[in-house]
Amino acid sequence: MRLKTSLLKEPKHILCHRKKHELVSCVGWTTADELYSCSDDHQIMKWNPLTSETTRVVKLPDDIYPIDLHWFPRSIGGKKQSHAESFVLTSSDGKFHLISKLGRVEKSVEAHCGAVLAGKWNYEGTALVTVGEDGQVKIWSKSGMLRSTLAQQGSPVYSVAWGPNSEKVLYTSGKQLIIKPLQPNAKVLQWKAHDGLILKTDWNSVNDLILSAGEDCKYKVWDSYGRVLYSSQLHEYPITSIAWAVDGELFAVGSFNTLRLCDKTGWSYALEKPNTGSIFNISWSVDGTQLAGACGNGHVIFAHVVEQRWEWKNFEITLIKRRTMKVHNVINDAEDSLEFRDRVIKASLDYGYLVVSTSLQCYVFSTKNWNTPLIFDLKEGTVSLILQAERHFLLVDGGGLYLYSYEGRLISSPKYPGMRTDILNAQTVSLSNDTLAVKDKADEKVIYIFEALSGKPLGDGKPLTHKTEIVEIALDQKGLTSERKIAFIDKNRDLYITSVKRFGKEQKIVKIGTMVQTLAWNDTSNILCGIQDTRFTVWYYPNTVYVDKDLLPKTLYEKDGSEFSKNPQIVRFVGNQITLRRADGSLVHLNISPYPGILHDYIRASRWEDAVRLCRFVKDQTLWACLAAMAVASKDMATAEIAYAAIGEIDKVQYINSIKDLPSRESRMAHMLLFSGNTQEAETLLLQSGLIYQAIQVNINLYNWDRALELAVKHKTHVDTVLAYRQKFLEDFGKKETNKRFLQYAEGV
Repeated sequence: MRLKTSLLKEPKHILCHRKKHELVSCVGWTTADELYSCSDDHQIMKWNPLTSETTRVVKLPDDIYPIDLHWFPRSIGGKKQSHAESFVLTSSDGKFHLISKLGRVEKSVEAHCGAVLAGKWNYEGTALVTVGEDGQVKIWSKSGMLRSTLAQQGSPVYSVAWGPNSEKVLYTSGKQLIIKPLQPNAKVLQWKAHDGLILKTDWNSVNDLILSAGEDCKYKVWDSYGRVLYSSQLHEYPITSIAWAVDGELFAVGSFNTLRLCDKTGWSYALEKPNTGSIFNISWSVDGTQLAGACGNGHVIFAHVVEQRWEWKNFEITLIKRRTMKVHNVINDAEDSLEFRDRVIKASLDYGYLVVSTSLQCYVFSTKNWNTPLIFDLKEGTVSLILQAERHFLLVDGGGLYLYSYEGRLISSPKYPGMRTDILNAQTVSLSNDTLAVKDKADEKVIYIFEALSGKPLGDGKPLTHKTEIVEIALDQKGLTSERKIAFIDKNRDLYITSVKRFGKEQKIVKIGTMVQTLAWNDTSNILCGIQDTRFTVWYYPNTVYVDKDLLPKTLYEKDGSEFSKNPQIVRFVGNQITLRRADGSLVHLNISPYPGILHDYIRASRWEDAVRLCRFVKDQTLWACLAAMAVASKDMATAEIAYAAIGEIDKVQYINSIKDLPSRESRMAHMLLFSGNTQEAETLLLQSGLIYQAIQVNINLYNWDRALELAVKHKTHVDTVLAYRQKFLEDFGKKETNKRFLQYAEGV
C-alpha cells in the first residue's frame, strides 16, 4: 500500500500585494470530492481534486488568521445529511467563527485569551470543544453558547480530540496527554507521552486508539488506558500533524517535507517526500480513500491510497489505480484487469468471491470467472466494512447492516436498539452461514446474535451477556446451526467459548484460554487458533469443553510464539495455513497439520471407521483425543472406547463399557450425558422416561442426598433405599445424622 500524491505547480494561497506564499493552516473535506482550505492570506478556498479546480469561497477580515477548521458532522441521530453545511474556524484573535458552506460568517464568539488553537465538534454535533493558548479547555453548545470550562492549566493546549462516545475529551498539556470525562468527579487519566511538546493528537471512534505527535520527532500509538502500543523511530524534524482514517485501519503522519502512511498498529506502509514545507494539518476524506494536507509553503497536497492488496489461496489482487484492480493467479501466472466506473472504496476476497464497493455500486466477482461481475446499486454509498461467509456477505454503511447473497439479493437487514454502524469493524462483527453476531458499543458486555436469513434476534431474542467488557468476537464457520459456537476475548484478555443457540436453559460460557491477543476460526472446519501469552495455540476441537473438560489440554497444539515479536495479529486461517502479521508489518506464514481438518470432515460425514483408520495411521495423541471428544459428542460409544484406550484413559474406557451393558436406550443416553458432566439433563431424561429409581440412584452416586430424597418423596418410592444408603454413608465416616429432613423421614420408615 502506498500514497499517490499530487501538488499543483503554483500554490493558490498567495498574498496579492506581496506575492508571498502564505502557509496553509487547516483543511477539511465536505464530501468525498470537495475540500476547503484556510490560510494566513485570510482566504478560504474550495478544491475539487478530481478536476483540479480551485475557487475562492470568501476572504476573511485582515485580523483573522485561521488556525483550525472542523466541519459539522454529517450524520445526526440516524438522519444522513448529504453534505456538511457549516464549519467551525478557530483563529489567532481568541475567537471561533461558525461559517456556512457559502462562506458567510454566521457567528463569532470570544472564546479564549490569545489564540484558539483547536476546535472540534463531537460525533453527534451537539457540542463543540475549543482549546487555547490560555490553557483552557471549553465546551460550547451547537449555537456557540458556553456550557462549561472543562480544564484550566498553565501551558497552552495545542490539540484536542473527543472520545468514541463523546463522553470524554483528550487534550495535550506540554509533554503530557490528559483524558478528562465530561462528568464531574470522574477519574482523570494523565500520563507523560513524549519527551518534547505534544503538537497533535487524535482519537479514533472505531478502534478506540489514540495517536500523538511531538516535537521530540516521534509519533506514538496508545490504547485508551494510556498504554503505549507503538513508538516510532526518531524523525529528522518535529511531527507537526497526525490523523486517523475514519475506519481506524490507517493513519497519516505529517512532518517537514514528509508524509507517511501507517497501519493502526504503528508500522509504516509508505513514506513520501513531497516539497511541501511542514504539513500542519491532515484531513481524511469521508470514505477513507484519500487525504489532504495543509502545507507550510502555501500548497495543499492531495494523496490517494493505492496498491492495497487482498490475498486468498492462489489469488492476489492489487488496486493499481483508483478505479482499476489487477488480478494475479499465482499458479498459472494469469493476469486479469478489472475496471470500475467509480473509485473503489472497500473490497474483500474470501470463499471464492471478490466483493468490491465503489462510491455508488457493489460488484461481486467469482474467482472462477472475472469477466462477468454481478453489479447492484448501493443506497448509502460509503461502505465502511465488508464481511464474507461461504453463502453470503455483509455490507456495513452509515445507515445499517445489509446481508446480501452472492447473487446480489438482499437477504436481511438486522437492527438492534441504539445501533451505531459507523463504529463497527472486523473485531466487533462476525458472520457465518446462518448467524450474525454484533458487539454493542453502548454496553460493551453484550453481543447481539441474529439469524442471518430473517435478520431477527436468535432464540428467545435476548442478547448474550458476559460479566466483563468484550473486545473481540468470532463465530465458527462450519457444522450444524444448532451447534454454532462463538468465541470471544474480554477486556482481561481471557478467551471464552459458548453456544449461540440457547433454548431457555442458561448455556455455559466456558473459559478456554488466558492472555489471548488475537484469534481466528478456520474457514473449512471448526478449528480455532490464537496467540496466548507468548505461545501460538491451536484448539483442534474447542467443543471438547462441553464433552469432556479434562480432555481439552490434550486436543491443543502449542508452539513457541517468540519469533512473532510483540503484539502479532492473525490475518487469516485458510485450509491449514495461518498468516500472521508481526508488529513491524511483516507477514509470517505458518502451516499446521492437515490431519485434524481431515478428521473434522470424516466426522461431519459420520465416517467413523475412516476416522479411526486415520488416527491409527498418524499415531498422534492429540488426534486421538480429538476423536474421543468428537465420538462422545456424537454419542458413538464404540469409537469413543477405541480413542480413549489409545490415549490411556482406562477409567473412561471402563465407564463406557459399563454404559454399553445397560438394558434401555434411555439409560444409556442418560449415562452418556453424565459422562459429559451434564447431570441435570441426565436426571431430566431419566425422569421423563419413567426410570425413577435410576434418577434417584444417579443422585445417590453423586452424593446429592437432598435431591435424591426429594425425588423419592415426590414419586413416593424408594424412600427407604435412600435412607439406607445415607445411613451406610454416615457409618463409613463415623458421623451422626444432622439433616432435619432425613431425621424426619427416618422416624416414619
